Amino acid sequence: MTEIVGLTGRALVDALERIEPDSVEAHSLDVNEVAGAIDPKDLGKDDVRRLLTALGRLAESAPAFDLRKVDPARFANLVARASRTQLESVVAERPLRERVLREIFDRMGAHIRQDRAKTLHAVVHWRLSGGTGDGGYDRYETVISHGECTVSRDMKEKPRVTITIAPVDFFRLITHQATPAVLFVTGKIKVKGDLAFAAGLIGFFDLPKPS
Repeated sequence: MTEIVGLTGRALVDALERIEPDSVEAHSLDVNEVAGAIDPKDLGKDDVRRLLTALGRLAESAPAFDLRKVDPARFANLVARASRTQLESVVAERPLRERVLREIFDRMGAHIRQDRAKTLHAVVHWRLSGGTGDGGYDRYETVISHGECTVSRDMKEKPRVTITIAPVDFFRLITHQATPAVLFVTGKIKVKGDLAFAAGLIGFFDLPKPS
């Protein structure tokens, strides 16, 4: 029985920070059980960052802790229940920001709705503010083509639409906490190109809904 079994909230985060990555204890844990035992609403403003940093440190020696192993619904729930302040703490740490954004974009291909996108070919350029790329943006290109979605950090094709958004608002968008229309009218999302397509873009994906 490990010291971490039965822990929740901040006590669980504290325990994860203490565990050595190459220990038997680390290799015996289930990242989905850990994610399921955490409710960001019970945590402080910096604790979600601490949690994700601890999981990343453990994943270096125990691959089972990689964010890719977290069930989509659990991952969505973790992000959706986090406060804006908690998410801003996450994206303020550059390596962690890149890890979470990469995880979200890498999952897009698994969530494309083939029935809706089977005849579609469209390129979307995403510009995430506060980045280190040209103009201060992290850039991603998603290509939806005949029922598949591929992601690249290189802007290779002419976009049907370019979307500019802050990472925290992007998290809220893909976890159903905000709609494109609300973000647009409040100035939190900027769209260049086909506005009608951008408004319905999320509908081409079967994104997990948090509980």
